[in-house]
Amino acid sequence: MYSRRRCGLCDEAREVIEEVRAGMRAPFRFEEVFIDGDVSLEREYGLRVPVVEVDGIERFEIAVEPMRLRELVA
Repeated sequence: MYSRRRCGLCDEAREVIEEVRAGMRAPFRFEEVFIDGDVSLEREYGLRVPVVEVDGIERFEIAVEPMRLRELVA
């Protein structure tokens, strides 16, 4: 997930991801990349954060849908 350190939407997305992850038989790997201070990442993601990738493909922007995330990581 690409996010910012001070971002309420990022906090919400992280909570959804962690809840889904905790409920999986085989939890998936979760990595968070903060874009703050990285000019190229800020240019790419800017105001779109949080942006969540699954298997290298952008799947969510701004909000994470729990049901869809479960489907994608199953």
